Amino acid sequence: MKKILILGCTGSIGTNAIHIIQNMPELFEVCGLQAHSNQSQLEKLSKTFNCPSLLTFQDNSEQAFQKLIDESKPDIVVNGIAGAAGLLPSKVVLENKIDLALANKETIVMAGKLIKKLAAKNDAKILPVDSEHSAIFNLINQCGKENVSKVIITASGGPFRTFTTEQLNNVTIEQALNHPTWQMGKKITIDSSTLANKGLEVIEAASLFDLTADQIEVVVHPQSLIHSLVRTKDGMLYAQISEPDMKHPILNALTWPKTVENYLKPFDLFDQTMTFFKPRTKDFPLLGLAFECVKKQQGYSIAFNAANEVAVHAFLDEKISYQAISRIVRSVLDYNWNTEPTDFDSVFEIDAEARTRATELI
Repeated sequence: MKKILILGCTGSIGTNAIHIIQNMPELFEVCGLQAHSNQSQLEKLSKTFNCPSLLTFQDNSEQAFQKLIDESKPDIVVNGIAGAAGLLPSKVVLENKIDLALANKETIVMAGKLIKKLAAKNDAKILPVDSEHSAIFNLINQCGKENVSKVIITASGGPFRTFTTEQLNNVTIEQALNHPTWQMGKKITIDSSTLANKGLEVIEAASLFDLTADQIEVVVHPQSLIHSLVRTKDGMLYAQISEPDMKHPILNALTWPKTVENYLKPFDLFDQTMTFFKPRTKDFPLLGLAFECVKKQQGYSIAFNAANEVAVHAFLDEKISYQAISRIVRSVLDYNWNTEPTDFDSVFEIDAEARTRATELI
């Protein structure tokens, strides 16, 4: 029986993780829960699982996360917290020598080197839960890192894949929150529509799998059936294919390195259509800016993430237009971020400075 602590338990990742645990009680049990602001749902889940170990956004300090871990004593932690707020709990989990099922991409985008070093020091595993990185993780393990020449990350293209430049100038919040294939939180849904989310995944893949910008490609695949591919040195492509359901990568992280039979519906190839397109980086510039950050390294990825978070929230608050999101990120990246963060404090300092710059621009 594996004891699981779920951070972000009322969000998309947390809800799917709970669904798995409820349907596979012989393998998993909930030992602790954290939610950002949905206190009523948190208390309901606590009663469902007879789980007294709870935490809300009212006290998301390092000490509070440590107390939650001390009380719940998990075997693995699912981090489904959205945004930069997910970095601190990832750090605490790894410091406690506990495996981390990581859906919070900002942890790696902001502090990839430090997080990987911490995991190695404490002999704890980082198991990616993003569907794309879970696919890459499995494909690299199966093909062998030494045999892989390129990683190809798939993108749905979001709701505006076929929009003209003129149409993009008039995008509404309601339109941007209507994703064609995935049901997610507001921030990540907006990011998917601008391709900022794919940009963050490019940065995350580079850090997680020690790849250069030239070793990563993005292909638009609207059906979201292929979650990523790797190309081996002989030119062959290998893909991971399943329905667009986050339960698959979550279960994979919870059971790794084993592959277990489960209740999820097997993928059926019949009557499926798969199409592929090049991303329109001119109309969706945040993807190109992410590749730029991978090349520059230093503090650029931290600045990219911080500026984008601030800009997205400003858009959701109706303070800026949709197209202004990418312009703000571009302007913030024009500052000098040639500082390599040497510890977590310096990561948060760069993050805070970039947020200030973005706020001033807004």
